[in-house]
Amino acid sequence: MTQNLARYADHTLLKPEATQEDVRATIAEAASLGAYSVCLSPSVLPVEVPDALKLAVVIGFPSGKHHSAIKAAEAKLAVEQGADELDMVIDIGAAVAGEYSRVEDDIRAVREAAPAPTILKVIIESAALSDEAIVAVSRAAEAAGADFVKTSTGFHPAGGASVHAVELMKQTVGDRLEVKASGGIRTRETAEQMIAAGATRLGVSSTRSIVEDAEPAGDY
Repeated sequence: MTQNLARYADHTLLKPEATQEDVRATIAEAASLGAYSVCLSPSVLPVEVPDALKLAVVIGFPSGKHHSAIKAAEAKLAVEQGADELDMVIDIGAAVAGEYSRVEDDIRAVREAAPAPTILKVIIESAALSDEAIVAVSRAAEAAGADFVKTSTGFHPAGGASVHAVELMKQTVGDRLEVKASGGIRTRETAEQMIAAGATRLGVSSTRSIVEDAEPAGDY
């Protein structure tokens, strides 16, 4: 590979029991590993992040069952407090019910509250959706102006990322949006499978074990 696996990584700390000390340690680890970003909960902001790291913040996490106005306000505040990227959770129930216009409106509310250059990733909780819903929600994210579609929160009992979901999302958005795989990615093998399927970013908390297990194996 020409790039270190860590450069795909949004090094993540979203445990509800995380302390500010944990946050500082996670930021330091992300920087030392050469991760692309550190992904944190909004309540831990503001935080100091090295210039080499992007700061990603989750919005409406993990249920997505927040009013769109609340998600928008949370997004706006996160950007004001230094966030470069936002990972928002859709209303998963609306997607399950086929109410895709509601999903699109929800995403658009956050996009309008945090316009470019802030990067907006849309968490669709793919393991809880049918293939039809994955395609429709990915299209809604594109229509609403998102930059990424993302598989999972990592908190849903239905599971996390799958190669099938990443492939389907990539087929749907093409090169117009990027795809982030997140949830259950703990090994080099799984990380490389997600990248091969079309993911350009990985949401991982096990970045160190993935990176330290990684050996040069050709280009991605």
